[in-house]
Amino acid sequence: MGNETIQQCSGCGVKLQTDKPAELGYLPQQALERTPVICQRCFRIKNYNEAMSVTMNNDDFLRMLGRIGQEDAVVIHIVDLFDFDGSLISGLQRFVGNNPVLLVVNKIDLLPKSTNWNRLTNWVQRQAKEHGIRIVDVLLVSAKRNLGFERLLDQVGNYRGNRDVYVVGATNVGKSTLINRLINDYSDMERELTTSRYPGTTLDMVNIPLDDGKHIVDTPGIVYTHRLTELVAREDLGTLLPDKELKPKVYQLNDGQTLFFGAFARMDFVEGERQSFTCYVSNAMPIHRTKLDRADELYEQHAGDMLAPPTKERLADIPAWTKHQLRINRGSATDVFVSGLGWIRCNGKEGAIINIHVPKGVKVITRPALI
Repeated sequence: MGNETIQQCSGCGVKLQTDKPAELGYLPQQALERTPVICQRCFRIKNYNEAMSVTMNNDDFLRMLGRIGQEDAVVIHIVDLFDFDGSLISGLQRFVGNNPVLLVVNKIDLLPKSTNWNRLTNWVQRQAKEHGIRIVDVLLVSAKRNLGFERLLDQVGNYRGNRDVYVVGATNVGKSTLINRLINDYSDMERELTTSRYPGTTLDMVNIPLDDGKHIVDTPGIVYTHRLTELVAREDLGTLLPDKELKPKVYQLNDGQTLFFGAFARMDFVEGERQSFTCYVSNAMPIHRTKLDRADELYEQHAGDMLAPPTKERLADIPAWTKHQLRINRGSATDVFVSGLGWIRCNGKEGAIINIHVPKGVKVITRPALI
């Protein structure tokens, strides 16, 4: 960085840098002339009442979470409904101690308006329990459509008492939007941002003062590389990430048939009676059906052109595929979930064996059907 004497943001204490806008401590070169010198994240909170998203690695994130268990605090854990099992911090409970956890599920606007929200809430509670997270409430919201925030603010008020509020989540789950709502409703930004430095981390948190002397604590987003969205080029996120209500695509398949999702993933129906598979993926995702015995050859010849996105060039930067074999139990209502891609609802009553091919490291699980 140009001015070697400038080491730390006077707002949050982070080490300053001018190269990587998405990472902690970024500020534009010209902002070095300002007094006091503060990072862009603090500048936006202080001047515009707006948080922006920054990231930190897994080890630092877990160290930071461990500190929350030593505080008397309310924890808001925000997850992405479209990537629920990929954005949930499954080890959260062992870090936050007895502090109450509000689980905020964002992007409910992606589901049909006819969705039974009580049933969805019960599903979320069961999944959280499965991951070992004790929650005091589930709040269904849409940051994009501004839905569900009144109830969220009420519940934060109910549980906050005389406590700080920590907001935690993975990258791109809507954390900044949530914090901005909290700032607007609770914070008096005339007061200074405060430093929150923890040993062993590059840095971590911005404490946003509330009007009662407590703080909203904005934690950086954790980067989970098991999410397909973290592995692909920025240009391909528009195909993966839905921006409007999902239009489920239903395929009646015989065993020995395959579905390609662009060149991001592939599903083989290996064994079972003829049955339907409902794909809940972004409306922009191209799906190509073929015979299983032709699938390898088709991929070899057409990945990156007929099977796209990503393009051949961008495909080269993604890990090679690995195969997951899954057994769908007879009579079960089951989703095959692929983190960052969406999920496939298996509708057969007879059970099935399927293979999922995805870039190595991407999370693939079966779960009770969401819809």
